[in-house]
Amino acid sequence: MQNANAKCGLIEENKGFYTDKISNEAFVWYEKNWKHDEYDHLHERAQLTYVEEGYQYFHIDQKIYLVPKNHVIWIPSDVKHRTTSEAKTVNLMLILFKLVFKKDFFQSVHVFPAPPVLKEMLLYASKWNKVHREDEEQTAFMKALLISLPNFCDESCFLEIPVPADQRLVPVCHYINSHYQYNLKVDDLADMAKMSVRSLQRIFKQETGITLQKYHQLIRILKSIELIDAQQYTLSEIAFRIGYKSLSAFTNSYVSVMKTGPKTKK
Repeated sequence: MQNANAKCGLIEENKGFYTDKISNEAFVWYEKNWKHDEYDHLHERAQLTYVEEGYQYFHIDQKIYLVPKNHVIWIPSDVKHRTTSEAKTVNLMLILFKLVFKKDFFQSVHVFPAPPVLKEMLLYASKWNKVHREDEEQTAFMKALLISLPNFCDESCFLEIPVPADQRLVPVCHYINSHYQYNLKVDDLADMAKMSVRSLQRIFKQETGITLQKYHQLIRILKSIELIDAQQYTLSEIAFRIGYKSLSAFTNSYVSVMKTGPKTKK
């Protein structure tokens, strides 16, 4: 057994496995310039994570979830996950819940933008950051926050990157991920998968739930979010860098995925 390490208030006694010694029903952990281990881990508590600054990728099962700035992700208890990010700075708030309600919402992963009222509630909850004793106000407030979560959820399903289980599709996804700025040549992708174009299109949709073209669009938009976070380029420059011929084409594509227009940081 390795030396115990405290992370998010939990104790990592074996790599990837956390022991819960916290008495609080809900425990708040807010941290600037977040550095998380990029390996799979799990814990008994359900997890609400709010990305205040930067962005994070959460790798869960056969999906990768992008959680941009001002978004939250809900992860049920005992769900294995890991995080990655290339953002310069990642500021996160986690609230770890010992017990949750039995509604369907709390049993699956959700990613959605935090509406103003939820952000205000999270800001208020930061007063209990890393506090290991729970008072009456905290107990009542956290319960109210938990009850309200399903009502705040406006699911951003296109922030999910599906990972196909069919190994023939892995080189196709890798190619799109690294050549997203170019137009797709479906014949070439079919050759990589060693199948016909028709079979590739059918099996890809069957495995991922989206078409090759939608996957390509999704990867482009997720890359644009990374570039926006880097604060090095204008929106027009980002549009051309990810393969769009005009800012308007990029904006239309961005809105179709994110349901809001792209904005550079001020």
